[in-house]
Amino acid sequence: MAIKKTFLSVDGNTAAALASYNFTEVAGIYPITPSSNMAELVDVYASQGKINFFGSVCKVVEMQSEGGAAAAVHGALQGGAFASSYTASQGLLLMVPNIYKWCGELLPAVLHVSARSIATRALSIFGDHQDIYAVRQTGITIMSSHSVQEVADLAPLAHLIAIDAEAPVLHFFDGFRTSHEIQNIELVDDAEWKKLLPLDKVEKFKARALNPHTHPVTRGGAENEDIYFQGREAQNSHYAKVLEYAEKYFKEATRLTGRHYAPFTYYGDEQAEDIVIAMGSVTETTIEVIDELRKNGAKVGLVKVHLYRPFSAKHLVSVIPQSVKRIAVLDRTKEIGAPGEPLYLDVVTALRQEGRDIAVYGGRYGLSSKDVPPRDVKAVYDMLKSKPFHDFTIGIVDDVTNRSLAVDEDFHPVTDYTSCLFYGLGSDGTVSANKSSIKIIGDATGQYAQAYFQYDSRKAGGVTRSHLRFGKSPIHSTYFIGNADFISCSLDTYVMKFDMLKNLKKGGVFLLNTDMSDEALIAMMPNRVKHQLAKKSAKFYVIDANKIAREVGLGRHTNTILQASFFYLNQTIMPYEKAVTWMKKLVLKAYGKKGQDVVDMNNRAIDAGTQGLREVKVDPKWVELPYKRIHIKTGDDYFDNYVDVVGSLDGDTIPVSKFTEHELLDGTMDNNITFKEKRSIADMVPHWIKENCIQCNTCSFVCPHATIRPFLINEEELAKAPDIVKNDVRDAVGPSVKGLKFRIQVSTQNCVGCGVCVAECLANKAGRIALEMVEAKGQFAQEEGADYLYKHTTYKSDKFPLNTVKGVGFLMPYMEVSGACAGCGETPYYRLASQLFGRDMLIANATGCTSIYCGSTPLTPFVKDANGEGVAWANSLFEDNAEFGFGMRLATDYKLSLISRILDEALASNLVEEELKEVARKYLENIKNRDEARKIVPELVRLVKASKDDNVKRLLAHERDLVDKSVWIVGGDGWAYDIGYGGLDHVLANNDDVNVLVLDTEVYSNTGGQSSKSSQVGSIAKFTASGKSVSKKNLALQAMTYGHVYVAQIALGANAMKAIQALKEAESYDGPSLIIAYSPCVNHGIKGGMTNSIRTEKAAVECGYFTTFRYDPRNEAKGLPALTLDCKEPDFTKFRDFVMNETRFSQLPNINPEHAEALLAKSAEDAKKRWEKVKKFGL
Repeated sequence: MAIKKTFLSVDGNTAAALASYNFTEVAGIYPITPSSNMAELVDVYASQGKINFFGSVCKVVEMQSEGGAAAAVHGALQGGAFASSYTASQGLLLMVPNIYKWCGELLPAVLHVSARSIATRALSIFGDHQDIYAVRQTGITIMSSHSVQEVADLAPLAHLIAIDAEAPVLHFFDGFRTSHEIQNIELVDDAEWKKLLPLDKVEKFKARALNPHTHPVTRGGAENEDIYFQGREAQNSHYAKVLEYAEKYFKEATRLTGRHYAPFTYYGDEQAEDIVIAMGSVTETTIEVIDELRKNGAKVGLVKVHLYRPFSAKHLVSVIPQSVKRIAVLDRTKEIGAPGEPLYLDVVTALRQEGRDIAVYGGRYGLSSKDVPPRDVKAVYDMLKSKPFHDFTIGIVDDVTNRSLAVDEDFHPVTDYTSCLFYGLGSDGTVSANKSSIKIIGDATGQYAQAYFQYDSRKAGGVTRSHLRFGKSPIHSTYFIGNADFISCSLDTYVMKFDMLKNLKKGGVFLLNTDMSDEALIAMMPNRVKHQLAKKSAKFYVIDANKIAREVGLGRHTNTILQASFFYLNQTIMPYEKAVTWMKKLVLKAYGKKGQDVVDMNNRAIDAGTQGLREVKVDPKWVELPYKRIHIKTGDDYFDNYVDVVGSLDGDTIPVSKFTEHELLDGTMDNNITFKEKRSIADMVPHWIKENCIQCNTCSFVCPHATIRPFLINEEELAKAPDIVKNDVRDAVGPSVKGLKFRIQVSTQNCVGCGVCVAECLANKAGRIALEMVEAKGQFAQEEGADYLYKHTTYKSDKFPLNTVKGVGFLMPYMEVSGACAGCGETPYYRLASQLFGRDMLIANATGCTSIYCGSTPLTPFVKDANGEGVAWANSLFEDNAEFGFGMRLATDYKLSLISRILDEALASNLVEEELKEVARKYLENIKNRDEARKIVPELVRLVKASKDDNVKRLLAHERDLVDKSVWIVGGDGWAYDIGYGGLDHVLANNDDVNVLVLDTEVYSNTGGQSSKSSQVGSIAKFTASGKSVSKKNLALQAMTYGHVYVAQIALGANAMKAIQALKEAESYDGPSLIIAYSPCVNHGIKGGMTNSIRTEKAAVECGYFTTFRYDPRNEAKGLPALTLDCKEPDFTKFRDFVMNETRFSQLPNINPEHAEALLAKSAEDAKKRWEKVKKFGL
């Protein structure tokens, strides 16, 4: 009887989740990129009531950390439920202690891991095997899948082996490559896998579980030196049988799928002399290379590793042809100080144990998803054939230790698929549209289809590249497209910056989204682009998708329109009419629950996808134009030869030697960078109308990116200003600024076009239009004014009170042009803190959105002032940020104590001059008052240098630390409420002078919007797909119970001056402070978009959803109440309208109609309780 199979277009994470759910009774989960999707899907399946193989719905529980998830899995297993988790990278490392316990207690835990880099000199969310190798010593069984198809075939085996062998199993595949690559794959029917369940072992596991009624035993004792060793060795026989069970189920997978599986499998020439041994997605590319090389008689092969632990020497040697003379082992990791990487060492050991004398050479590849095209794999075979050496690298230019292999640039395996490459702007929907396209083509045409997506690590607004392939044969190309049949670009300014057409094949098609006429476009295009279009005989089409999107109501989302254009221009893939039918079918599926209006808008966009599509004639004479990539040099080597190269998508070409310069060796980044980048990604930017401006500075106060600023300009500055500034100023208003000119300056090429400034402009609200959104390109000339005013004039901050919006507006922002989303609710708080304290700030930043938009290498938004002072910032990890910042405070206080000791000794000395003693006393009295200390320090240093006392001169070694630091601990709610709460609580419990700023978005924003303990009841988020049922943690109230912690909740949109006051009070408080800032997020789905983020903050406070107050312990000493409420009594009748203005709440009646009303009512009741509890605390 034929085995039932279905075909489905899925990515690796989905394939793993589909299999894992069937075998899982309890899932302990926690979000981490790129594995979060697996946990999210398992949660969705559970919310839909899907039944697993044990006849029940999986119980999914989100824990506070990966360590917590591992412990929950541990407890569930001891309690008699089959349990699984999904993780990667640092998350896997946090599970290590529990993995040891699973192994020691013979528990059938299963981990599915999208393997990812470990944070070392920098964090990376991308894929390699560092995390997997970091747990190889625990004893856990480790399986490797090399493609999406293999994930579907082998994920069930992880569970079957775990249950039958009574041992934990880790199943991994390459993060971002396999985890996010979409392929249409063959799925064996669930019933076939269910038949393989070893029911006797299921019963044995249940019976062995802790149970006070049937199995009351004691586990997890403490052993002494007399018996511990023997107990460990006693498990040898048990774990020796794991290999037998693995063999058994590999054979079953082979039978069910028709694809050969074993601990090791061989591909290539049976008389091969040179082979590669590897695991992961690189083997797919290696297969392509082998096929191509064998056409010319090369005797080459490949050993694929599917079972890494236990590592069977016997099974490895059995698949290596006797003819093999040389082996190259490829490791996707780096192990400093070792004689070779882990897989290499295992292979060498195995060959020695089995008596095979073969030369083995180890090499590294693909760290952090570094692309591995066929030419790099061929270089390995070339090296083996010519001059083989150990410890080589591929894919980089190593000009320091000279370990990199030379490549044959002309090597391209022959393939039979169509390849398409799409350049998009993060959040413009390009990636989503291409995921839809791959499903349409895979499901509608029966073709093999593959999609892979490149992201930079910035938030919305970064560059995305979608690699799509379609063909009649299975696709093994696990590398970037470099010879595309079709290239699409959604942003015309990219044509200037990126060399996209180098990836277009001869006769290919190029589609560009632009609002320019043919004549203007041709005039704008670099000669490089024209030359390439002509040389490649390309077809060139353009469409104004932005205009169409606005007309149909989609705003900035051009994805549906460009998707329709793609299908129209590629009808060899499928007829356009058929594609339209499928696109509309998927629109209904994707947006049906959001209402017919949303469906209709997207359908109109599809219908308009060919309107305005026109061909631009390529002049054959363009081929005579010079092909030259022009980089405008600034004269700054760091920017020109590092930052700009990375920003131009050419970072792969940077040699290793560059990282020995400019403090790059340890991951340090220079400040003063992002302003220079000038990404020009906005299609609309604000335009200032001076006659109507009331000079309130609200626009700059609410700007998330500090790209609109007010300036007071004196006569000298005006005389030096460019004409664009000189001709567009007005008199500054107010007696303190008499004689000065005023101007609002937009950095139009750095602005991301969110429109928050226009929405919040007080003049606009009064009917006098002082700011309006206009077409961006027509405003690019304004950038000359921004270059001058932002960087070459003084910030006159002494004219207005600095506790007002207007006064703060004239302060220099020490944070500008971050990588945050358009309209971000977090960055206005961060920027404001930098304006108030930036030159003294020492920041510990938790991993999350904040760390990404502040530290996407090489881009940091922090700047230095004319004195060279500015923010000093660092990120450690996610879970340890409070302790990390606490350590910064300890170091600062330690250095201040050394300084105090030196000066105390000087004051007691008869050798120190009286003038110096007087200044020293004054300094010690003001050592914690930075403003006063800063005035005293120059004179103190002068007198110390002139002193005849050598002992006091010891102070000069600490000159850099004479001014105290303002230590800030910054992060989101995922850190503060969940994974980092234990450390945060400990730091607040101490009495040290740290300032904690929690940017509360109520979700894990950085990993895609998973629920946190800050999420409100009734909100829909990932991991709470049917609405959260548990109340929000009251972090502020918990901190207030200590009594010595300054605590405030602030919302800029509700009361800007109180927010400023809270920040100043917290910073001035000589002890721990906690500020929780309500931060609307794109994940909330705010009606009207993030343009309304500030309005949302105001509405949240008015209805009681979020309340604002300040708790200052200093007031109690004055006989005053410590608590001050900064908002009126909330109008809770507005609560329901507020929450229903966000899709995270408004979709609840559609998704969970049975419980929606109860959840929404509980959410409102919780808000009332929070308000009453805060008020009572102030009594």
